[in-house]
Amino acid sequence: MHDTDDSVTKTGTTTVALAAGDAVVAAADRRASVGGGRFVSNKDVEKIAQVHPTAALTIAGSVGDLQAFVRTLRSEASLYGSRRGDPPTMDALATLAGNRLREGPYRAAQPILAGVDAAGPHVYDLDAGGGVLEADYVASGSGMQLAYGVLERECETQAETGLSREAARVAAARAVDAATERDTASGNGLTLAEITDEGVEMETYDDPAELTEVAA
Repeated sequence: MHDTDDSVTKTGTTTVALAAGDAVVAAADRRASVGGGRFVSNKDVEKIAQVHPTAALTIAGSVGDLQAFVRTLRSEASLYGSRRGDPPTMDALATLAGNRLREGPYRAAQPILAGVDAAGPHVYDLDAGGGVLEADYVASGSGMQLAYGVLERECETQAETGLSREAARVAAARAVDAATERDTASGNGLTLAEITDEGVEMETYDDPAELTEVAA
């Protein structure tokens, strides 16, 4: 049977990432759906995947395509490190990711690449056409408009001093939480990743408010 757009499992999704001092914080909801978000097919999807010792990718779009993309990016980063003796810089990894997205059949992919290297923290907005744009913060997926409103407010409030790591965790959780209130394709909790030069640490929360209330 041929897949139609409505039969493809998608993350629907709200994912965000933002730089904070010497780290990057990324967050994503945990819902997958079919039929344009009308039916929830999975309530515990990991939408953040480590692809490099100090980098992770958030996924939004067709689940199968993006799982394949994650495997490809991991393999390419590992091969690069084996040949050169060091992992790729974030700029090199972002260029590689953009090239692979442009070459591959990734339907409506909206990943975010987030990581840390010797130059500091980096956040890249990627698209299925191979576009690579670096920014201080990025949101993607069906809930991105709602998430961007929160991220802009939180980041502008602390523009003078810069976001601390804890403030970035709160901002990311609030952005995802705001999106899940209105976007039917986003929900079922939160995965939060903290990325530093020491690696990638991930936690899950059944309710994003667990994080925003504790740290507020």
